Amino acid sequence: MAAYDKADLERRMQGAVEALKHDLVGLRTGRASVTLLDPVNVEVYGAHMPINQVATVSAPEPRMLSVQVWDKSNVGPVEKAIRSAGLGLNPITDGQTLRLPIPDLTEERRKELAKLAGKYAENARIAVRNVRRDGNDNLKTDEKKGVFSEDERKRHETEVQKLTDATIADIDAATAAKEKEILGK
Repeated sequence: MAAYDKADLERRMQGAVEALKHDLVGLRTGRASVTLLDPVNVEVYGAHMPINQVATVSAPEPRMLSVQVWDKSNVGPVEKAIRSAGLGLNPITDGQTLRLPIPDLTEERRKELAKLAGKYAENARIAVRNVRRDGNDNLKTDEKKGVFSEDERKRHETEVQKLTDATIADIDAATAAKEKEILGK
């Protein structure tokens, strides 16, 4: 049984791209979007949970988000999580509902968001490179076991590198498009 599985490497690399796209959707571009709060995790019941597991997020107006917290005891932790998420949002608490006015993006805030997009992209690139390393390690293991000859291993390593390059190009394209959207250029 060979440890090297090209389909598995492709799936894992695409997973990194999907995770990046999910993170980029959360970066706001001046409009209220319920996905804006997707990266927010709330510490409740002794665990970290995504905000959508403790509250309902809606966008009643183009420049306003509403967070309806289900359990009254979680209002404080949800508000704290939103404030500390680095999204530049200041919740206004009204009972069990938090209103989040979406401020206009200043040039400075746009640059911060573009930098954050770059950070997300770098994390995705690191994940892809880790998958490449795992694939190459598996190839070397298979070669030692006699599954592949040295030439076959090198040919497969070239395939893995091509897959890595293509995936990183996808990451760069997604990030460039988001930065362009954020910076309004």
